[in-house]
Amino acid sequence: MSAMHPLSFPSSTTTPVNSSQPPALHTALRELLRLYAPGATLLAALEGGVLCVRADGADQNPGGELVPPDAWLEGGELTWLTREGALLGLVWCADTPTPPGAAEVMTLLLAASRGDRAGHEADVLVTQFPVPAAWLNADLTFRQVSRPFLDLLGLSDARVIGRKLDELLPGMPALAAGLEQAAAGRTVSLPDEALPGRPVWLRGEARPCFGGAGAGVLWTLRDVSAEHRQAGLLEALLGGPETLAALLAPGGTVLHASAGLRALLTEGGHGRVGLPLWDWPCFADAPSAALRDLVLGAAQGGAARARVPLAAGGFLTLSARRTGPDGSAPLFVEAETGTPAGGRGGWAAGGLAARVLALGDHATVYVDHAGRAQLISDPAAALLGLDAGRLLGLPLTRVLGELGVRLHRPDGTPLPLPELRAGALTLPLEAEVLLVRADGGTRQLEVRALALEDDLPGARPGMLLTLRDVTALRHAQTRLRHGARHDALTGLLNRTGLREALTDAGPGTVLCLNLDGFGALNAALGRTVGDHLLIGLAARLGSLANARGGRAARLADDTFALFLPGEAVDAGILAADVRAALGDSLRAGRHAVPLSFALGLAPVTGTSDDSALADAELALHHARGRGRAATVPFGPQVREGVAGTFRLEDALRSALSGGDAAGLEVRFQPTVGLVGGQVVGVAALPHWTHPDLGTLSPERVRSLATRAGLGGSLAVWTVRRAAQMATWRDTSPDLRLSVRLGLEDLSRPADLDTFLLLLAEHGTLDVELSGEGLLAHTDEAALKLLDRLRHHGAHLWMADFGEGPTSLSTLTRLPMTGLRLHPGLSVRLTEDSRAAALVGATLDLARRLGWQVTASGVEREAQLAALRDLGCDAAQGQAVGPVLDAAGFEAWLRKDAAGGRGTRRGR
Repeated sequence: MSAMHPLSFPSSTTTPVNSSQPPALHTALRELLRLYAPGATLLAALEGGVLCVRADGADQNPGGELVPPDAWLEGGELTWLTREGALLGLVWCADTPTPPGAAEVMTLLLAASRGDRAGHEADVLVTQFPVPAAWLNADLTFRQVSRPFLDLLGLSDARVIGRKLDELLPGMPALAAGLEQAAAGRTVSLPDEALPGRPVWLRGEARPCFGGAGAGVLWTLRDVSAEHRQAGLLEALLGGPETLAALLAPGGTVLHASAGLRALLTEGGHGRVGLPLWDWPCFADAPSAALRDLVLGAAQGGAARARVPLAAGGFLTLSARRTGPDGSAPLFVEAETGTPAGGRGGWAAGGLAARVLALGDHATVYVDHAGRAQLISDPAAALLGLDAGRLLGLPLTRVLGELGVRLHRPDGTPLPLPELRAGALTLPLEAEVLLVRADGGTRQLEVRALALEDDLPGARPGMLLTLRDVTALRHAQTRLRHGARHDALTGLLNRTGLREALTDAGPGTVLCLNLDGFGALNAALGRTVGDHLLIGLAARLGSLANARGGRAARLADDTFALFLPGEAVDAGILAADVRAALGDSLRAGRHAVPLSFALGLAPVTGTSDDSALADAELALHHARGRGRAATVPFGPQVREGVAGTFRLEDALRSALSGGDAAGLEVRFQPTVGLVGGQVVGVAALPHWTHPDLGTLSPERVRSLATRAGLGGSLAVWTVRRAAQMATWRDTSPDLRLSVRLGLEDLSRPADLDTFLLLLAEHGTLDVELSGEGLLAHTDEAALKLLDRLRHHGAHLWMADFGEGPTSLSTLTRLPMTGLRLHPGLSVRLTEDSRAAALVGATLDLARRLGWQVTASGVEREAQLAALRDLGCDAAQGQAVGPVLDAAGFEAWLRKDAAGGRGTRRGR
């Protein structure tokens, strides 16, 4: 263990674990660390305290909390052991991360110690499958593929993703039919099929897949070309140039013909695989009745023999027999003359057949009729974890049992080792089993068994076993299914998983919560600390859900959800219970962070489960709008509020796009210089007279537009409308027009381009930008945007200065013309000496930066006088000039020009 953090609990609070007789869990954890992470330290949450485990010992801290020491967060490699959001343990090492396999085993052990034996699988994308795999849409368009898939087909992502199956792999009807069945909701084993024009044979499986991205087909495949080559070699052993033999289907169709029989066909005419043997023209009087009787006799289970005339003259004596115990087994037909002396080598160890099996790249085992292992390929021996020499010549079932090998079904149900003697199994056989090896390792196997004739005279049929390791594939499939329904960071359910859980949930309550100020926390402390905070909160939510028989989920970055079953209770009481359970501060790095969150609740009735989550999220949206730590239960008024906002946004969108603009108008308010009293500018303010809501203020209209993504469009509409109505600009060309917007309103390139064209069209324009928005966007992209606006002739003003956070260092980076003081400062100016001091200091700062200052919201003459005394440049408000329509503002200007306004009085 590195000297950086030799973790040990204070002696007064710890209980050393008895090293002579430690609990089994302690021993297992220590051994895991000793073997896989000898320099690591494990902190594990146990009932009533925390266990500290190292390779050389363990201590218990009764009543302790599972909190990583500060040094663990400052250096080294820290691994979180979590399951379903519950934090089970922390593993720390100064040098290297804990191996994933060891971390997974420790997680399982700790979960089992809590009475929870369900495993936790992390999210694995299809691209990370260790075998060739493809994810297709329901219309058989490729959506995603694994790297081994691309390697197998020799293609790139660009040539596969987005293409239809029949475009990428034409001429494979069996594959297309199988995948169409999978798209219809059935799991299908795909038959062997060769790639067109290539010596590559594919075998696979297709199953429907319903993940977070929608329904589709998961196609896993493998290259069985070697298996076909091996089968070809084995078939070649049955007959060379001097041998006349054929393998027939039970109905007599030729599946394979030896080289000698094919040579005979060349002399007698054309015959081919796929036709019944008695139709081949090399035999006289085809179709040959004698051959048909021979084949039918063998198909019924007996040995058949016939003397058949040849078309070229002479006779051929043929014998036929069935290769397996049932009627579906192929038939073997061979000529009794012309057979090489001594047979064809047989299955004797060391013969050609033995070398084919032993050197093949598939895991294959051949047992004779008595179940004795006669041949074992090297891959098969490695898969079984045994030395082939310990099995050869012995009953395979008995020896495997004595060595401790066990079998289970994929669901874990124990299986007896199968009896492998002739007739004990119905062949052909295909099954999937879980193999527990003698060393304790487990592998998931796909097993195929075929009857295979021994070549020795009088021998009884044996059995060829082909083993395929599908462990990695099944794990990947499990991870994919888990990842489609769980959040990768916390292990909680995601949105898809929660919606599925609600389907059969019964009555209860869905609660959605959102952390207050999480974005600021991330910015201040860093993303890693923020992630630790989310994991800790997820653990609390998981514990709360487990305690009440419910479910917890993470819906988005800092938004979570709970389903708590039971009859409806008072929303206030339930919210108070949840806040109490989550109310203690969470440890984030060296900081104890108090939790505060908005909360929305909605009932689950059992008939509208899908809508309950949406209702709770609507309530959460309203709660967030009410400030910190607000709670809103769902009700009709909540949905109506959202619907009303949507209708307003839709009406505003229609108005700005040239539709019905009834009620939407521009009004004007002057800005007056405080030295000479002259009018120096006019603000264009959008007003909206709504038939139901009355007149909406400019602030409400701008807020509505920003939320709907229409801020840029509103600013463009306002300037254009104001320019059309500003007839006074002909007589007062120096009167600058100002418009209010936020940097986010110009985030879309189309809005920005239109606004820049507007600047070029209408000349100098004052652009007022929210002070809080400016200070929140001080990255290079925002500064470049400000420079572009200024380059196109805009005078930039920071609006509402004096409210919200302010960074003096940030002010020096902004290319501003001036500041507009927040109306709140003007209101307090004559009543609060500190407000007057703040305005004076702001004016002094602005003068040093070369900026002008305009006061907003000046409602009384006393405020106006105070601003003159402090040296403010200009003012805006009722004390200076009212908000007027175009005609009223033009009349006001004429009156002001005639000297009728008191604003011309100097200091």
